[in-house]
Amino acid sequence: MSEYTFQAEVSKLLQLVTHHLYSNKEIFFRELISNASDACDKLRHLLLTNSDLAEKDIKYKITLAVDEDAKTLIIEDNGIGMTRQELIASLGTIAKSGTAQFLQKLTGDTKKDTNLIGQYGIGFYTCFMVASEVEVISLRAGKKEAHKWTSNGIDSFSVERGKLEHHGTKIILYLKEDAQEYLSPLRLKSLVEKYSEHIAFSIVLNNKENEEVLNEELALWLLPKKEITPEQYKSFYQHVSHTYDEPWFTLHTKAEGIIEYAALLFIPSNRPVDLFNAERRNRLKLYIKRVFITDDCENLFPSYLRFVRGIVDTEDLPLNISRETLQFDPRMSKIKSSLTKKVLDSLTKKAKEDSKDYLKFWQNFGAILKEGFYEEFAKEEELLFLVRVKSTLREGYISLEDYVTHMKDDQKEIFYLLGDDLSKMLKSPQLEGFHSHKLNVLLLSDPIDHFWVSQVYSYKDRPFKSVTEEDLNLNTEKSGDSHLKSLIEFLEKHFQGKVKKVRISTRLKESPVCFVSSRQGQNFYLTGFIQEKQNTLTRILEINPNHQLIQNLLSLIETEGTKKSLEEMADLLYDQALILEGLPVTDSQLFAQRLTSLMSSQLNAV
Repeated sequence: MSEYTFQAEVSKLLQLVTHHLYSNKEIFFRELISNASDACDKLRHLLLTNSDLAEKDIKYKITLAVDEDAKTLIIEDNGIGMTRQELIASLGTIAKSGTAQFLQKLTGDTKKDTNLIGQYGIGFYTCFMVASEVEVISLRAGKKEAHKWTSNGIDSFSVERGKLEHHGTKIILYLKEDAQEYLSPLRLKSLVEKYSEHIAFSIVLNNKENEEVLNEELALWLLPKKEITPEQYKSFYQHVSHTYDEPWFTLHTKAEGIIEYAALLFIPSNRPVDLFNAERRNRLKLYIKRVFITDDCENLFPSYLRFVRGIVDTEDLPLNISRETLQFDPRMSKIKSSLTKKVLDSLTKKAKEDSKDYLKFWQNFGAILKEGFYEEFAKEEELLFLVRVKSTLREGYISLEDYVTHMKDDQKEIFYLLGDDLSKMLKSPQLEGFHSHKLNVLLLSDPIDHFWVSQVYSYKDRPFKSVTEEDLNLNTEKSGDSHLKSLIEFLEKHFQGKVKKVRISTRLKESPVCFVSSRQGQNFYLTGFIQEKQNTLTRILEINPNHQLIQNLLSLIETEGTKKSLEEMADLLYDQALILEGLPVTDSQLFAQRLTSLMSSQLNAV
């Protein structure tokens, strides 16, 4: 026998799961049954491609048994099983499952925290909520030697040789005093009905005298919709997504004709915690003729729909198809195209019929959906209809259709401002003229907005126009500000190498200065002027001809004010433009010195 110490984070995790989530302790059953089902799925798929495994015709099942004298509950499967190393890696260290992230995400809300268990793949550890000791005996398919993993769920575990008559895994739970209810056959039957009725393998209760089948081995996706209850849909969703929330949307569809498939798809009501992880992939399960093939198939859905969960089952592919072949099979492309259309059509219908409920989806997954603009250009029209944005003149989110409908009669363009903080964006000096003219401006604050808005160009023949672009004139009359020529010439000379040019502003009403860009869609908030030389090519300083500060600077030039004073004022003006954009000044120490000097001179003049 070999003794091991749990990874430090695992020990902490076990304490939290055991005590913090104890009020929902029955979830251990669903997690262990789900793991057993996955083990059977994996073996069934392995047998399709591995000729070295002689056993082919297996009657897969999950067996439940109780021993009232020993106070034990046994859950056993004849799936793929685990080797000694796999037992240690899977049950002793769970770094790959993101334990640290799980611990950081805990909120104190039992319902929300329970939902995290499945998402982080740590469901096995819930068994310690009901068991004072757990034994896991496992024999890997194709191997001859079984091993037993034992732990009390506190700080350590042991691994030794074990005995198992067939491949698979046998879990023995030594139930705590307050968990004796799980020795009752009636209680186990109710749990199967609640959590595992949809499992595609037989769940049997071993009564020693006979075996009682507790479920119907439903391939839920193949049943007619009218025969499926909302509770069954919910239970199936929680099984395939490893979550405990309810599906926001359910799509049960069947395609016949050139390509045939059945699909049962779900959009979660909560955002998965790893949605923005770079390594995240689609989580759809692919079945062929009811046989599980893979849950790592990138070709079933585009990346911008990666929040969709569920299964796809087709009759048109061979059972022994390899994952590499799947990537290039034209039939997969047809399924992908069909499913994408069905999901987008469903979202469009939802957006039209229940805009309030659709907004819940958008707040969870809108940023991901917008990736479709550069991933799948052909879907631009559908995606534009689904977009929801904040704006300066309307409360909450609006659609682009709403924006266009309420445009002024003489307005030709859809105005927008890019940024990363709504509160800062609303204070942007570039918006002053738009407020004055009562022109609505879209506030695009997701990082992805910077890319899609520059690629889409227009909506319903109305071009998108950044409020920070140079060629923007909010005045209908010609400007008569030629008297500012001397100030502009001075500022351009002083800021040579820092700005492309200085010009009169038509967008400023209250602020003295602002920056705009000669590059379409340039986003000051995202770039932050980090690349100084590159931004020099696009940065334009606009001045407000009606602001008292600008008038005073002009007076200094016209009265031949001292050069040093003018330059200090100009530098403060430049820094002020940066500050108004929410950006750091070039030299904070020098800025403080100039400001101190200015304040001192003003106080001395009093």
